[in-house]
Amino acid sequence: MDLALLGRTLMKLGEAAIPTEGIGAHGTSTQSVIIVAADIRAHPGTPVKDIAARTGFPQSKVSACVARLREAGTVETRTDPADRRRTLITPSPSASPRVAAVRAADIDGVLTRALEDPARLDEVKAALNVLAQHLDPTALARIGG
Repeated sequence: MDLALLGRTLMKLGEAAIPTEGIGAHGTSTQSVIIVAADIRAHPGTPVKDIAARTGFPQSKVSACVARLREAGTVETRTDPADRRRTLITPSPSASPRVAAVRAADIDGVLTRALEDPARLDEVKAALNVLAQHLDPTALARIGG
């Protein structure tokens, strides 16, 4: 199995399923925002510098993604009490309307179009649910990602 190719395919399918109505144009890609959001979920209370080191993105790109996530109500920022020059980013304690819309997005249409055999939709969704159950964003923290 080519895990990198599978990961890229799943990322692109996820991007295609995310509703984009009403979010306007942004200078950051959806993929970058998803990667930064996953890192923040795995490492809550972390500064931009550390997110940049873990993701390999420049700090400016991470800051743009954090701004977009904050605008959507996905993350909160606060000044680090130990170093007032740093900002710490944490997941929001409750889902914003935007997060709820993304979580509720219907993946059936995207998966059906992507499958060679659309009759296997239920089988593929079941496999994805197993993956999601065992490989949530905290899995990245366990491997040092």
